[in-house]
Amino acid sequence: MIEIYRTNDIVKLSWLQALLSDAGIECAVLDQHASIIEGSIGAIQRRVMVLEEDALRARRVLSDAGEIEENI
Repeated sequence: MIEIYRTNDIVKLSWLQALLSDAGIECAVLDQHASIIEGSIGAIQRRVMVLEEDALRARRVLSDAGEIEENI
């Protein structure tokens, strides 16, 4: 899996997951539990991960939505 985004903003995480899901791209959010264990103070960012073969398309989806700036 490849990381395509990192944030502590849970609303943005939900939005990114919805964008990817609508495009038919499965994703996983890592470090959610680590963030909770450390008290949710924001020291550990959550990572949005996709399969390597979906990474280019996922970045394009997020770029088209204005969420990331990528030279694709």
